[in-house]
Formats: sequence, structure tokens, C-alpha cells
Amino acid sequence: MATGTGRFNTFLFFKLPSAWWCGVRLRSLDQEEAVVTVRHSWFNQNPFKSMFWAVQGMAAELSTGAMVMQQIRESGRNVSMLVASNRASFSKKAVGKITFRCTDGALIKQALDNTIRSGEGQTFCMRSTGINEEGLQVSAFEFEWTVKLRN
Repeated sequence: MATGTGRFNTFLFFKLPSAWWCGVRLRSLDQEEAVVTVRHSWFNQNPFKSMFWAVQGMAAELSTGAMVMQQIRESGRNVSMLVASNRASFSKKAVGKITFRCTDGALIKQALDNTIRSGEGQTFCMRSTGINEEGLQVSAFEFEWTVKLRN
């Protein structure tokens, strides 16, 4: 997996090309927070001239999943990750540049520590919020992640 945002976005091009072509880009990543942006365009719009909900979902998921991938890599262990479920709500049309931010990095470390210590799979829920250029929330996503040691 890539380290740093530029290398991660190159990784995105090869491993998740639909997200890359829709304009989803990782902007910052550390242990506690990830920020992903996507700009509304003709390529990612719905018939109502706003961003298609699935494009928002890709950006939101990346803001959670990038941290999970990073912390798994840093653990040095062979751990699988999977989205078990997700929930979303939409409060405003998504037009312009939308920024998705997740600040739930501490949840990952706790789950990884527990799964490595016990050998049991762990589940945790992370939230990502989409904010438009005016600072208004357009959507919110919750992803239930599972991590498990591979044999």
C-alpha cells in the first residue's frame, strides 16, 4: 500500500479506478484523521445536477478506509479488512467541492490491538461527514468495519 497522499492517489488509480475517474482524492492522512475531496462535475452527477450519492460514498469510505489500511500496514501483521455495513444520510445537494473528513482513527488502533491480542475479529463503526465549500454538511456516512487476523 502507498504511503503519503500522492502515492496513495496513484494506488487509487490502479486499485479503485472508478473512484479516481470520479475525482475522489486523498488530501491528508494521519493516525487520527483523513481528509478526502471530490468536486461535482458532469462525470459524477445525477439527473438532478448534483453529485451522485455513490460518488459521495466512495469519498466517504476512502476517508475511513485509508486510515484502516495505514494502521494495518504499520502493525506489521497480516490483517484483513472489510466493510460489513454502511448507512448514509443526505441533507443538501452536493455541488462544488465536497470535503469528507473522518476523525475516528483511535477506534482502529483499539480494534487492531484487540484482534492481534485475542485472535478474534473485531468490529467498529467510523463516521465521515461531507461538507461543501460554504461549510454546510451535505451528507454523513457511517461504515462498520471488521478486521481479522489472517492465517
